[in-house]
Amino acid sequence: MKALDQTIQQLERAIKKISQKFPQVEEPTLLTDIHLRVSQESGEMLAYDDDDHEITRCVIEEWINSKDDDFYENVTSVLRQVLKRNSKLIESYGILKPFSLVLEDDDRESIAELYIADGDTIIMSGELMKGLGKDLDKFFNDLMSDVK
Repeated sequence: MKALDQTIQQLERAIKKISQKFPQVEEPTLLTDIHLRVSQESGEMLAYDDDDHEITRCVIEEWINSKDDDFYENVTSVLRQVLKRNSKLIESYGILKPFSLVLEDDDRESIAELYIADGDTIIMSGELMKGLGKDLDKFFNDLMSDVK
């Protein structure tokens, strides 16, 4: 699914509104993540902080009543593209690092970590942690076999 220009503009506007709520400051003191809740039915995207306070909202007409089986995968892709294009703005948010932008569904279930900002490190793909659990289990088992 290729996003319409209007969708990209609406998402960029929402990212800018978030930056207005968290302006760049010399010494950030606020510790929070940004949760982006997207509704497949209404097309609404709401941004919340960790305390569930609404930061901003917008309606993406292209997403209203979407019947797409891959809706959240497509939304994840579009949001990552927009976040990447606006990474300088996001990095300037007045939020303590590390922080992340997380995609959630209507039921507040986490769908994907879209963007993790940790100073000089930016992670924009869930693939980095893929298989980490298996690797850690193997490492632990190897370590424990040496103890015996």
